Amino acid sequence: MVRFALSQSPETKEQSPLFVTRAREETNALVALPSAGRSTPTPTLKTPTSAAAAEIATTTAGKEEWVPLHKHPVFHTRTPPSGSQQRNLSAWDGSSRLYLWDPDSHLLHLLPVRFTDEYPNVPSIIESSPSSSKVLRPDVRISFEVHHISVNRNGSALFLYGPARLCVMYLHQRKPSYDGAVICRTVSVGSKIFFDGANALRILRVAWHPYSATHLGVLSSDSVFRLFDLSADLEQPEQEYYLQPFEPGGCPSAVSICPVAFAFGHEHLWDKFTVFVLFSDGSIYVICPVVPYRSGYSSESIDEIYKDAHTFGLKSSNSQAVSHSTVAIAWLKATFPDLAEQSVGGNRVEIKAMPYAPLDASLSLQGPLRIVQHNDENKNSKAECEGRAVDFLYNSVGKDSLLVVAWSNGQLHIDSLADEVQPVWNEGSSPRLRVDSYGNISGVAMICESKPQGLKTVKLDHIANTKIACDTADDVWLGNPPPLLRLSIVDLALPKSALNSGLLSVFADPLLPERIYCLHGGGVDSVMLHFLPFSDQSHGGVGIAKAPSVHVVLSTCHDETCHPSPLCCFVPMAGSFGNSWIVGVTCSFECVAVEMRNWDTTPPISIDKLKTFSISAEPFESATEDILCKDVLNGPKVVLVPSSSSLRSLSPESFEGKSTLHHYLKLFREAYVEYAHKVFVELRHHEAYIKKAVKDQHMRLSEVKQKLDGVDAREQSLNDRINRSVQFYGHLEERLQRFRTLPVAKKKPLSNAEHEFKSQLERFSRLELKAMHSSIEVMNTRLRRYVQSSQTVNTPQRTPVARNRLDDQVSHLKSSLEKLALVNSENSKKLKSIEGALTRKERE
Repeated sequence: MVRFALSQSPETKEQSPLFVTRAREETNALVALPSAGRSTPTPTLKTPTSAAAAEIATTTAGKEEWVPLHKHPVFHTRTPPSGSQQRNLSAWDGSSRLYLWDPDSHLLHLLPVRFTDEYPNVPSIIESSPSSSKVLRPDVRISFEVHHISVNRNGSALFLYGPARLCVMYLHQRKPSYDGAVICRTVSVGSKIFFDGANALRILRVAWHPYSATHLGVLSSDSVFRLFDLSADLEQPEQEYYLQPFEPGGCPSAVSICPVAFAFGHEHLWDKFTVFVLFSDGSIYVICPVVPYRSGYSSESIDEIYKDAHTFGLKSSNSQAVSHSTVAIAWLKATFPDLAEQSVGGNRVEIKAMPYAPLDASLSLQGPLRIVQHNDENKNSKAECEGRAVDFLYNSVGKDSLLVVAWSNGQLHIDSLADEVQPVWNEGSSPRLRVDSYGNISGVAMICESKPQGLKTVKLDHIANTKIACDTADDVWLGNPPPLLRLSIVDLALPKSALNSGLLSVFADPLLPERIYCLHGGGVDSVMLHFLPFSDQSHGGVGIAKAPSVHVVLSTCHDETCHPSPLCCFVPMAGSFGNSWIVGVTCSFECVAVEMRNWDTTPPISIDKLKTFSISAEPFESATEDILCKDVLNGPKVVLVPSSSSLRSLSPESFEGKSTLHHYLKLFREAYVEYAHKVFVELRHHEAYIKKAVKDQHMRLSEVKQKLDGVDAREQSLNDRINRSVQFYGHLEERLQRFRTLPVAKKKPLSNAEHEFKSQLERFSRLELKAMHSSIEVMNTRLRRYVQSSQTVNTPQRTPVARNRLDDQVSHLKSSLEKLALVNSENSKKLKSIEGALTRKERE
């Protein structure tokens, strides 16, 4: 039940994934996309030739026509829009439909796709049918700029949201139009809350709930998380959670109260009822339990949670753990009334969650989640203070719950939950309930505050071998937030042009959850995790933790001077033949499809000046696919034959001899004859696959031989170029020595303290002031709404005491705003004076 902290092995800090990992491997499978002001390079992707395309067309003659995806008529070169706002205007339903939003014509394109792998002379490609493609048009005008789209789990609805608007298209509720397009019913969600205007709330993140096809989670700039039920009410949210975070024992900064993104948990125990919220300073908070009303869950998983609470909670020797588990069990029984029937002996596969909320308690905002401490604490804390958090990803891999945070400086912080998430309520804080005419709960709103408490610091012990440090059961169900185990800090080493062109976005691979895609202004990178602390322990592996590998998948920015061309669409897809694909669309509406087969097994190519062109000597493990089952690979079972002396004492004509002979004949048949039958079936089943794999290896071998022949032919020219480069660098070294004699070279640089003070000022000017302005806007919006709602109340029903109390509150809010504006102006003046003094000091 309980995750445990992983102890570090005695390896070097540079090789350990628990420390900063700066790895960016430039592979030979680089794909260059066209950018403004440069000629279009030839991509190295294997695309079907004209002869291959003709072969496909001939094969499909008389049937529905299928063409490679990048040759679909919807993809044509157009002028990219101005600005560097990064968007993702594509979605995949998980089976055979790809959706693309056209920002120019405000239309949605539906492209049926399929994965082909049966043609002998054509590599694996993604095909689409132009004749079966459809153009979906909303029945209302989409007047806002769309930033993101996504399809729900059953493919019946798709949401589109911009900075301050949210709409949902029902894909199955269609009607034809005069121009051939299909009109789909489109509705606005929360139009009274999210609307265009000067003081409108900004929508930060929208996501479908993984256990409901009609529930949407929305995080806005007023630090409120809302859960809408599209089947019940489009205007009023079903659940509202007002987030009130602060640092325990410290004064909160303006950055620490600005949310950035959220993610729903799934699969592992209480993770399926959890919402993870990321703030701009990198802190992660947890809300648990959050359950959409009338959503379906597996009865087996709910029963597992119920038994876990009984085993580790009620039977604990700690009274606090017993109290917390008792409240959790009561919540489970009230939310899932069918749980009692299931525990008695019911056979239901799925049970529904009923509307329920405690009348005297609100959910606690657990956090911020602490990171497991190492001896070298300053190294991690220094890396976390640079930049700001911009995106967040939760993914469940086996027994590990991965949390990936993307930072504005091009880093990825990859953590794993070192303990289980458990529900925590704040007693004495009553929620606000909305009930229907029958007395049933239709909506709930509550304030989620973070409780200050003494959190113990979790540290890793340095021991000889990597092992699990088991905690006692007394530490369970105490209401403490789960700690984080730092797996790695990956620096993508992106140029400034790529960082300035758009924010980082992280995606999970649909087939390999250990692989993470990072979308940025310069293209797409792939990060492969080779070590998971809890899942790898389940396989019995206790080896050295291997650092993750980073590969450049798509590159649109090769140096500091080039102008990046960010992708406006990016979709990871799962192929029908067990391979992963990624599909990207540039701002000029050009499509690129890349197959990720064996992408992480190709070794990087390095050039040595003293030796010939060679492959890097670093050993690598080939990710061989399991083409045969484990029973066949392990061999037949060993039959234990008794000693010859005991067999000679038996007569073959006796009853005991015949019985013994029959027994061992039966054992030999089960061990060898059945094993031979298994081998025959497996080989016949995988015959075509093995032939194709061998053919692919021969093709790769011939290509490598051709490349080696070309390298040998160009060896002399490369040596000449290297000699000229050495001479040129010698001249540059002489010029550098002459430049060092100039008076400007003797200028005294800034000290370490001055550098740190300058970085603090820059961080304050970029983050704190912006966050303060955002807080002022949110307070102005709340004040105006509060005044408007107070004016609509019937004046005869007001009492003088209520009117005076209302006036006092309004005056208190106005005075608070004036004080905040005064503090903001004073800070701005101080910042300008400090910057002027620092500039004068640098000039001196």
